[in-house]
Amino acid sequence: MFATPTRPVYTNRVLRRELHLFALYRILEASMLALMVFSPVGALIGEPHNAMLARAVCIGYLPASLALFHWTRRSDTSMSEQALIGALLDIVVAALAVHALPTAGPGVALMLLVNLGAAALFLRLRLGLFTAAVAALAMLAEYVWSYLDESSAQGPLAEVLMFTVSFFAIVTLTHLLSQRLRESQALAERRGQEAESLAGVNELIIRRMRTGVLMVDGTRHIRLANEAALQLFGHADRPEGHALSELSPELATRLEHWLRSGDDDEAPLLYGAEQLEIQPRFARLLAEGNTVLVFLDDASLVSRRAESLTLSAMGRFSASLAHEIRNPLAAISYSVQLLEESRDLPDSDRRLVQIIHQQCQRTNGIVESVLGLARRERAITEQFDLVDFVRRFIDEYRQIMPDENGVLRGGGRERPLPGLFDRKHLHQVLTVLVQNAINYGRMPGESARITLAVVQRDGRAAIEVSDRGPGVPDAVAPQLGRPFFTTSEHGTGLGLYIARELCRANGASLDYVPVPAGGACFRIVLSGRNPLLSA
Repeated sequence: MFATPTRPVYTNRVLRRELHLFALYRILEASMLALMVFSPVGALIGEPHNAMLARAVCIGYLPASLALFHWTRRSDTSMSEQALIGALLDIVVAALAVHALPTAGPGVALMLLVNLGAAALFLRLRLGLFTAAVAALAMLAEYVWSYLDESSAQGPLAEVLMFTVSFFAIVTLTHLLSQRLRESQALAERRGQEAESLAGVNELIIRRMRTGVLMVDGTRHIRLANEAALQLFGHADRPEGHALSELSPELATRLEHWLRSGDDDEAPLLYGAEQLEIQPRFARLLAEGNTVLVFLDDASLVSRRAESLTLSAMGRFSASLAHEIRNPLAAISYSVQLLEESRDLPDSDRRLVQIIHQQCQRTNGIVESVLGLARRERAITEQFDLVDFVRRFIDEYRQIMPDENGVLRGGGRERPLPGLFDRKHLHQVLTVLVQNAINYGRMPGESARITLAVVQRDGRAAIEVSDRGPGVPDAVAPQLGRPFFTTSEHGTGLGLYIARELCRANGASLDYVPVPAGGACFRIVLSGRNPLLSA
């Protein structure tokens, strides 16, 4: 009977607080009524018609109000039930108080009018009109009682009728107002939840953006920093609440310059161990506000995207160029074969012809590798002895390597060590690494000293190409393997890139390893841990 429609938890909590305040207001009314009856203040209003009834009403109303106040603090009872019982109690007390204190009748009726309006906030319209009807009947009954009691001071009937109409009006208006308020409250709650959800989504999007974002307030303190910004600055702790100058003095200087002049400095900033180029951009969060959004664009990422597009075009160009190279290469190879079949060819020249034939085959393999790389073909891996392969490679390379270029020798393991790789790809990778060691791995005025060693690293087969040169500078090391990056005016920057891509195609890795004693080392670590390999 007293069930109320399901409302959001927050709305129920607010309504229960209002019901609690209404019960507290009832205690105030009971106290005022007791003040009129038991204190000299009542003489200002007039003598009671029935003093005994007035005292009984006060003595009963005040404890009942306290009991209702305590009852409203319990959340396991329906608010409609508590409001209805409280309203019926107010009606009975008001009728008896009007009869006992006729001079205070209009004031008591006004207090009852307020109580009925407050109760209508928690009742359905039918129950609210029911309490208004009970109040109207009670007031009419009190009028009849006073009429029959000849010694009672009787008020005008028009006043009773006016209060009766007011009871119904206040209940109806209050109910409609409460309904509108509940709808507005529910709408506000939904909008608040939607706003919180959107704020959470926006924060998640900002934190997951690849572009670094900082929100800086008017005091130049950071209010928000996404994960990309933390990665760019190399910070693991959240910088919220700290000054921007603590995170990056250069960026704080750029921001002050932008706020004064409105001009962006397009010179990139270098951050992190990899010396990433960061291009800052500034924008106000609001047109007239002091909060500034700082966007940190990774210029190296843009550069890598441009390189990717360039590589795509270079791949198509390399494929067409490789096709064009194969035709004259095939003619050279065929001519060499004919020379080998000639009986008039001296033995000294026959050795040169063999070298030309070997290099033609190797060049053809390089062309095939470039075509495979352009087409992203899978490597044809096979298992073979790495020690024997490196030894053969050294012997072949020594035949075409002039003595003044340097010394190429083997090292590391001498017992067989199986590995899984594409033979042609491995030959090309080693050729690139040895040629780079010849070009850059020598001290001024000296010849290169290059070592090819087959070793084991953490249970995996590896090949190391090391030299005794000046090594690679720390600022250059992170850039190794990037396409078109070279420190030579005559280089293309594709050698190490192709070598690394060929290693990836075979499931291996190619890493630069600095040598503490001087020099450089490039290590090819083959895929797969083989527990059968002996140390």
